[in-house]
Amino acid sequence: MNISNRLFGLTIALGCSLLVASVGASLTEIGPWYLALKQPSWKPPDFAFGIIWSAIFTLCAFSGWGAWQVSKTSAQKFRIAFLFALNSLLNILWSWLYFNQHRPDWAMTELYFLWASVLLLIAGLWRMSKISSALLVPYLVWVTTAGFLNAGTVELNGPFA
Repeated sequence: MNISNRLFGLTIALGCSLLVASVGASLTEIGPWYLALKQPSWKPPDFAFGIIWSAIFTLCAFSGWGAWQVSKTSAQKFRIAFLFALNSLLNILWSWLYFNQHRPDWAMTELYFLWASVLLLIAGLWRMSKISSALLVPYLVWVTTAGFLNAGTVELNGPFA
């Protein structure tokens, strides 16, 4: 594969990642409802979330692109696309549940599926590209951390209706 095709593929991966990040960000309203929530004392400052998510989505793009570059069959390419699409939908769903529907409790339940989808990505890419798989480990760590943060928010503020 020539360099222009590789760069085009990287551009597509970064564009898809930016699209998912943009949809999630559009659903993330830091307004009166969110600001009124009691948060765990260890919650990072709000500005840090944008930095963290930007880094994670960039790593996801490079992960997907790298795995795509070394995939040998259409079945492997389908697996890559399917796993990233599933994860993207779950990522967006979490934002919608938490910020749009004001249901951190439902988001907490959905987070188990999001976490599992990140683990599936890591495992699903491992045989194709250990580097692509490893690039997703910070995502798993962050979703785990976000899960504890989400659980703390539910504990401090629930029940939700």
